Amino acid sequence: MKKPVLVLVIGGGLAALVIFFAFSFFSIIPPSQKYDISVDPILVKDSMGSETHVIIKNTGMDTLTNVKIDYGGTAKSDVIPILNPGDRIILSPPVGSDLNEVRVTTDQGINIVQPYRVPASAPFVGNSGYGG
Repeated sequence: MKKPVLVLVIGGGLAALVIFFAFSFFSIIPPSQKYDISVDPILVKDSMGSETHVIIKNTGMDTLTNVKIDYGGTAKSDVIPILNPGDRIILSPPVGSDLNEVRVTTDQGINIVQPYRVPASAPFVGNSGYGG
């Protein structure tokens, strides 16, 4: 009698884990807007200096054209001629960027201004950064 209950509990736990990972790592919800874009500028500062990158992803249903990324300051803008639905590009801001915010515009009328995000970071442990 106890064995079927144990099997049921283990099976339910595994099913819950599968559902959790499916929702966490896979985009199950289809895009709902014709034109949409995700902009995530990241600035990481530590004792070694700073690292920046900007993640651009087409989260809409249709292709975006002439996606212009303006980094501010004296930096030259990047232009992505075509960004298909689901495509993701990681860019490094050029020298001269002001590192305050990023402006992204497209031919389809998207105009987003996104400030840089500074993620919380933990200090590295050991020489390799992984405690070793």
